[in-house]
Amino acid sequence: MSDNTPPVQDFAATVSQLEAIVERLESGELSLEDALSAFEQGVQLTRVAQQRLDTAELKVRALSEDQDGKLEVTSLASSSRMANALGNESDSNSDNEETPPW
Repeated sequence: MSDNTPPVQDFAATVSQLEAIVERLESGELSLEDALSAFEQGVQLTRVAQQRLDTAELKVRALSEDQDGKLEVTSLASSSRMANALGNESDSNSDNEETPPW
């Protein structure tokens, strides 16, 4: 990467830094050169943030695989249906309790 590569930081700090860049760009007070530099930094930070999101998604998928390695992707709203499919809850109890998909 280039010399302008942002240092490694947590995701929340990256998002805060992106928000600050957007505010600076929206203010309209930056020169063209400064605006381009800020935009370039924002693009780099966006790429870093996207890479972290992709890595997090891979970890979640790995943790969400069943014993056969099949991915079980469910929304929280469908968690009671999943519990029924897994046989963990009876039909009467699954309507009263929400079971997380994991």
